[in-house]
Amino acid sequence: MLQKFEVKSVHTDIDESLLKYVTKKIGRLDKYLPRYHRDAAHAIVELKESKAKNQNKYTCKVMLHLPHGDLNVSESTMNMYAAVDIIETKLKLQIKKYKETHASSKLSRHLSARFRRRTNATSVSDVQPEL
Repeated sequence: MLQKFEVKSVHTDIDESLLKYVTKKIGRLDKYLPRYHRDAAHAIVELKESKAKNQNKYTCKVMLHLPHGDLNVSESTMNMYAAVDIIETKLKLQIKKYKETHASSKLSRHLSARFRRRTNATSVSDVQPEL
Protein backbone atom coordinates (compact mmCIF):
# COMPACT_ATOMS: atom_id res chain seq x y z
CA MET A 1 0.00 0.00 0.00
CA LEU A 2 1.29 3.46 -0.85
CA GLN A 3 2.48 5.27 2.27
CA LYS A 4 1.50 8.75 1.08
CA PHE A 5 -1.96 8.63 -0.47
CA GLU A 6 -4.48 11.49 -0.75
CA VAL A 7 -8.00 11.51 -2.17
CA LYS A 8 -9.59 14.87 -3.02
CA SER A 9 -13.07 15.55 -4.31
CA VAL A 10 -14.25 18.50 -6.38
CA HIS A 11 -17.99 19.25 -6.74
CA THR A 12 -18.92 15.83 -5.38
CA ASP A 13 -19.14 13.87 -2.17
CA ILE A 14 -17.17 10.69 -1.76
CA ASP A 15 -19.05 7.88 -0.08
CA GLU A 16 -17.34 5.14 1.89
CA SER A 17 -17.61 2.49 -0.84
CA LEU A 18 -16.01 4.74 -3.48
CA LEU A 19 -13.19 5.70 -1.11
CA LYS A 20 -12.53 2.05 -0.32
CA TYR A 21 -12.57 1.17 -4.05
CA VAL A 22 -10.11 3.94 -4.95
CA THR A 23 -7.82 2.93 -2.09
CA LYS A 24 -7.93 -0.69 -3.21
CA LYS A 25 -7.22 0.02 -6.89
CA ILE A 26 -4.78 2.95 -6.81
CA GLY A 27 -3.22 2.34 -3.39
CA ARG A 28 -1.91 -1.08 -4.35
CA LEU A 29 0.02 0.09 -7.40
CA ASP A 30 3.20 0.26 -5.33
CA LYS A 31 3.86 -3.41 -6.05
CA TYR A 32 4.73 -2.39 -9.62
CA LEU A 33 7.25 0.24 -8.48
CA PRO A 34 10.94 -0.50 -7.91
CA ARG A 35 11.57 -1.33 -4.26
CA TYR A 36 13.86 1.61 -3.64
CA HIS A 37 11.19 4.07 -4.95
CA ARG A 38 8.25 2.77 -2.90
CA ASP A 39 8.94 4.84 0.22
CA ALA A 40 9.20 8.10 -1.72
CA ALA A 41 6.07 7.57 -3.85
CA HIS A 42 3.21 10.00 -3.24
CA ALA A 43 -0.18 9.64 -4.95
CA ILE A 44 -2.84 12.34 -5.20
CA VAL A 45 -6.22 11.22 -6.54
CA GLU A 46 -8.68 13.91 -7.58
CA LEU A 47 -12.30 12.93 -8.21
CA LYS A 48 -14.43 15.50 -9.99
CA GLU A 49 -18.02 15.66 -11.13
CA SER A 50 -19.03 18.10 -13.85
CA LYS A 51 -22.75 18.59 -14.31
CA ALA A 52 -23.53 19.62 -17.83
CA LYS A 53 -27.11 20.27 -18.94
CA ASN A 54 -28.01 16.77 -20.11
CA GLN A 55 -25.19 14.58 -18.82
CA ASN A 56 -23.07 13.91 -15.78
CA LYS A 57 -19.40 13.38 -16.39
CA TYR A 58 -17.02 12.04 -13.81
CA THR A 59 -13.31 12.72 -14.04
CA CYS A 60 -10.59 10.91 -12.16
CA LYS A 61 -7.12 12.39 -12.17
CA VAL A 62 -4.09 10.76 -10.51
CA MET A 63 -0.72 12.41 -9.95
CA LEU A 64 1.96 9.98 -8.83
CA HIS A 65 5.10 11.72 -7.59
CA LEU A 66 8.22 9.56 -7.84
CA PRO A 67 11.91 10.33 -7.22
CA HIS A 68 12.86 10.71 -10.90
CA GLY A 69 9.65 12.23 -12.24
CA ASP A 70 5.89 12.50 -12.02
CA LEU A 71 3.22 10.38 -13.66
CA ASN A 72 -0.07 12.12 -14.50
CA VAL A 73 -3.15 10.30 -15.75
CA SER A 74 -6.66 11.59 -16.30
CA GLU A 75 -9.86 9.91 -17.49
CA SER A 76 -13.47 11.04 -17.93
CA THR A 77 -16.39 8.63 -18.11
CA MET A 78 -20.06 8.36 -17.21
CA ASN A 79 -19.26 6.30 -14.09
CA MET A 80 -16.67 7.05 -11.41
CA TYR A 81 -15.84 3.37 -10.84
CA ALA A 82 -15.12 2.87 -14.55
CA ALA A 83 -12.84 5.91 -14.54
CA VAL A 84 -10.86 4.46 -11.62
CA ASP A 85 -10.50 1.11 -13.43
CA ILE A 86 -9.19 2.78 -16.60
CA ILE A 87 -6.80 4.95 -14.57
CA GLU A 88 -5.41 1.86 -12.85
CA THR A 89 -4.64 0.21 -16.20
CA LYS A 90 -3.01 3.36 -17.60
CA LEU A 91 -0.89 3.82 -14.49
CA LYS A 92 0.34 0.23 -14.62
CA LEU A 93 1.64 0.81 -18.13
CA GLN A 94 3.27 4.11 -17.22
CA ILE A 95 4.91 2.59 -14.15
CA LYS A 96 6.34 -0.22 -16.28
CA LYS A 97 7.83 2.37 -18.67
CA TYR A 98 9.18 4.34 -15.72
CA LYS A 99 10.75 1.19 -14.31
CA GLU A 100 12.46 0.40 -17.63
CA THR A 101 13.94 3.88 -17.99
CA HIS A 102 15.03 4.22 -14.38
CA ALA A 103 16.19 0.67 -13.79
CA SER A 104 19.14 0.11 -11.54
CA SER A 105 22.43 0.11 -13.38
CA LYS A 106 23.80 -2.36 -10.82
CA LEU A 107 21.69 -5.11 -12.32
CA SER A 108 23.04 -4.61 -15.83
CA ARG A 109 26.61 -4.40 -14.55
CA HIS A 110 26.12 -7.57 -12.52
CA LEU A 111 24.73 -9.48 -15.50
CA SER A 112 27.44 -8.27 -17.88
CA ALA A 113 30.17 -9.22 -15.38
CA ARG A 114 28.67 -12.68 -14.99
CA PHE A 115 28.55 -13.08 -18.77
CA ARG A 116 32.20 -12.01 -19.10
CA ARG A 117 33.26 -14.51 -16.44
CA ARG A 118 31.51 -17.34 -18.24
CA THR A 119 33.05 -16.52 -21.62
CA ASN A 120 36.54 -16.22 -20.13
CA ALA A 121 36.19 -19.52 -18.28
CA THR A 122 35.11 -21.43 -21.37
CA SER A 123 37.80 -19.89 -23.60
CA VAL A 124 40.59 -20.74 -21.13
CA SER A 125 39.47 -24.36 -20.74
CA ASP A 126 39.15 -24.81 -24.50
CA VAL A 127 42.83 -24.11 -25.08
CA GLN A 128 44.99 -27.21 -24.52
CA PRO A 129 48.63 -26.81 -23.60
CA GLU A 130 51.18 -28.22 -26.05
CA LEU A 131 53.55 -30.93 -24.89
